[in-house]
Amino acid sequence: MTDTIVGPVNGHRIVNLLKPVPVPAPTASERPEPPAPVVEAVDRPDNPLADWLTVPDVPVLPAWARTPALLKANAVALGRLCWWHTRFHGIRVPKYAVKTAWLASRGFYRATVGLWPTLSAQDHTAAVKALKAQAKLKPEDVDLAVRLQMAHAARTQTRRWRFSAAAVGVTAAALGFYLAPPLLLTGMTGAVVTPLAYLGRGDKTQLLDHGVPPLRVDMNAQQLNDALRAAGLLKSGKGDEEGPKVTCVMGPVRDGRGWAVVFDLPKGGGKTAADVLAKRTTLAAELGVDEIQVVMSRVRAAQGGNASRVSMWVADDDPYLADPTPSPLVKLDRFSVWDAVPFGQDARGNRVAVPVVWQSMFFGGLPRRGKTFTQRLLTAAGLLDPWVRHYVADFKGGQDWMQMRQVAHRLVLGAEDDAIEAFKAMLQELLAEMERRFAILRELPTSICPEGKLTPYIVEHYKMPFVFFTVDELQEAFIAIGDEKERKQVIDDMARIARRGPAAGFISNYASQRPDAESVPTKLREIITIRACTQVTDQTSSDMVLGKGKASMGADASVLSEDHKGVVVLVTGPASFATVKNDLLTTAEFNAMCAKGRAMRKDIGQLTGDAAGDVVTGAEELGFRVPAIISDVLEVMKHSPRMFTRDLLDRLANMDEDTYGDYDAERLAKELDQAGVKRSSKQVKIEGVNGAGYQRRDVEGAVPFTG
Repeated sequence: MTDTIVGPVNGHRIVNLLKPVPVPAPTASERPEPPAPVVEAVDRPDNPLADWLTVPDVPVLPAWARTPALLKANAVALGRLCWWHTRFHGIRVPKYAVKTAWLASRGFYRATVGLWPTLSAQDHTAAVKALKAQAKLKPEDVDLAVRLQMAHAARTQTRRWRFSAAAVGVTAAALGFYLAPPLLLTGMTGAVVTPLAYLGRGDKTQLLDHGVPPLRVDMNAQQLNDALRAAGLLKSGKGDEEGPKVTCVMGPVRDGRGWAVVFDLPKGGGKTAADVLAKRTTLAAELGVDEIQVVMSRVRAAQGGNASRVSMWVADDDPYLADPTPSPLVKLDRFSVWDAVPFGQDARGNRVAVPVVWQSMFFGGLPRRGKTFTQRLLTAAGLLDPWVRHYVADFKGGQDWMQMRQVAHRLVLGAEDDAIEAFKAMLQELLAEMERRFAILRELPTSICPEGKLTPYIVEHYKMPFVFFTVDELQEAFIAIGDEKERKQVIDDMARIARRGPAAGFISNYASQRPDAESVPTKLREIITIRACTQVTDQTSSDMVLGKGKASMGADASVLSEDHKGVVVLVTGPASFATVKNDLLTTAEFNAMCAKGRAMRKDIGQLTGDAAGDVVTGAEELGFRVPAIISDVLEVMKHSPRMFTRDLLDRLANMDEDTYGDYDAERLAKELDQAGVKRSSKQVKIEGVNGAGYQRRDVEGAVPFTG
């Protein structure tokens, strides 16, 4: 038996008296892993840097200077504030001068009153009065009389030299003011008036007026907490306690023409960022602004946020009433739809671009709010890309889309029976083209078509241009289709194109004034990926366009007013939305882009379909002038080989009421005759009925190019 020292315990050595049992050496597989190196934690209690190292990182710069944009915005805001105060106080300089003179006068009076006891030697007067009173009681005291006489003489002498010194000082000052040059005189006046005015002030005297800059919003943390508490998002305190407050991660700071703040809701309140977004109107009321001035969004984890973090920006005024920005597409010679389309700018002036490849779009809202102009922005981008083929249906039949005849492979105008039939034929052509493309894509090797979708190489090499399928006033088509079975078939075809078409290069662009379940069925709306809505009457209508529940998230088009023309709430994803003021693209600019797009397609051999066979445009390209009456009649007869006069007049008035609203059969016949139309017959037969009318071939014969 051997002694084995185990180790010290409480200062004593412990000896193991048990005989050790030999243990076989472990094999390689049984040998334990070597212990990992011990790393000392930085927060050990005995670490002098523990407290400092556990402090979370905080920004070195203040919130208003963390980014160049914030620094610029706050510098501009400071400059605007200084300029406002300069003007505010500058115009009040005469008032301040009069007030300063009055305060200086009062100060001079107070200074004179204060100096008088010194000048009049009041310190000697007490002694003289005391001696004089004693002399009256003891007139026989000669010594007392002498002392009184000496005290009186001392006071008189003191008064003389003090008044003389004061007179010399005043005379010297007056002479100095008289002889001093203007610049020095100004300085001397200021040196004298300033202390006198300071002496003449009172407890409530205020020389400068209190200038309040005309900021509609002057946000601070306390105001934000009060607004959230009034909206029921923060608990109220008990008794004199104020209650929980938000934690401001950034700001409030000036950001452009408004205030920006990022804050976290306090824990324990049971409220989330989504609850804050739903209270937008209430918060705007508590902040004293219109809800259109409040822009809020969640801060997601990718940006360092969490479920209780909210980014809020409050504009000084309505940010959407400024003049619209001209569309940059107008100045471009060419554009690729592979790039995002310039669309507009948000409330903070940030540019917004919309990607259209692999997407489908829906525009809704009340009439005369710029819906068609907004829809045309995306189509205009396709005009500048010659590898885009346009299919257009305008069921209003006005002037908005008429010039697309120069470019469109298929163009349907109006909601009459022949136009509806042409639209159905267009849908069947699109479906056949879509299936043809999918058949080709399936056969291509993955080296050419890696994802089963179009690529720039496939578009040009296999002559598969993108297809822009644009439909305006969609509700008119569904109203015009009386048969329920036919309407359902049209809806199914459009939904199929919007659902499957993007992979084959089909970009659907639909618009409707009435986004209800009957006008635009949910089956069609719910598969659209990008949605935009102009002003609507209520949140229910807004959700019909933008998606269910979007209003509660902050995407609410009902907050827009009649003045917000060309302003839309744009939804680009499940949680991505913005209120955007669209770029301005006038009808004249759009028509000019149609002509540019036609020339580009002719250069590469991609002018096809109706555009290639448009006789009016072909004649004008050769230098012939086609009368407007010929062009318009051919447009309304686009889908009919013959038409009764009464129907022709109705369609012309619908297309341009200002021009054709007063036309009758006699005037129409006279105008067409003067334009060179030679009628083969004044009677036409349509579906077994004879009546006065026109043959389209007769009108086409008056076009110089075809005559």
